[in-house]
Amino acid sequence: MTHRLFEGKDHASAYQKYRFTPPEELNNIILQYLSKKKGQPHVLAVDLGCGTGQNSHLLAPHFEEVVGIDISECQLEEARAVPGYPNITYRRGTAEDLPFPDCSVDLLTAASAAHWFDQSRFLAEASRVLKPRGCVALLGFSDLNTRLHYQDCGERLNQIYEEVRQVLLPYTSNRVTVSEGKLEELYSAIPFPDKERIESVQVKSSISVRNLVGFIETWSMFQIYKKKAPKAADELLLKTQKRFLEEMGVMSPDTEIEQEMEYFCVLASKPG
Repeated sequence: MTHRLFEGKDHASAYQKYRFTPPEELNNIILQYLSKKKGQPHVLAVDLGCGTGQNSHLLAPHFEEVVGIDISECQLEEARAVPGYPNITYRRGTAEDLPFPDCSVDLLTAASAAHWFDQSRFLAEASRVLKPRGCVALLGFSDLNTRLHYQDCGERLNQIYEEVRQVLLPYTSNRVTVSEGKLEELYSAIPFPDKERIESVQVKSSISVRNLVGFIETWSMFQIYKKKAPKAADELLLKTQKRFLEEMGVMSPDTEIEQEMEYFCVLASKPG
């Protein structure tokens, strides 16, 4: 989290509206792994790079306490505004300098965030704060493998989506490339012998055209593009929505399409 691209209020608001909650399937895999390696009780989960709290919310029913950590106060303000999670607290901080005592954390997790971490400093902190047999779970998705489906025009929708990615490619951080590589380098660097990678969890869901375009707005490369060319960036979103709707033969941006995404996860357990 030494990379600071998500701190603006507008970006935080878009994140809260449009960023996907990690799938229950993946959450269940993580919880089962923790139960197998460490066992009950599940006391403290720490959600790193928590953003507006989507992953923290998933964890809340399964732990006595969840702490979300993020560098952006704007993201944390959005997270705190969501009611109904009395056992979640949010703190400003980084993955490389955690405000927890040694051997105090059951689960250290990050959803679509670990590629921004300073690898060696984060792993040193993970080794310090995890309880014996405590676990690391780093999850994300490969946007290269996202597929859209609507009647018989799915391939054309995928082509439009890919064209947007190509426009934004010059503004893509090399850290995003790390994520698309499914954190292979970070996985190799984890010092715990007990570790595994889940390469592919396919998840299908419905999403409106409006929200799909909103999701594009949350991309770090779009935000970089918007800082350099705000008018062109806004026009790209409007044009993309218009092209989707025209291809689908519909008028309403609330029309839903099927989205298929590929998630991955890195799991590791500290020696007991």
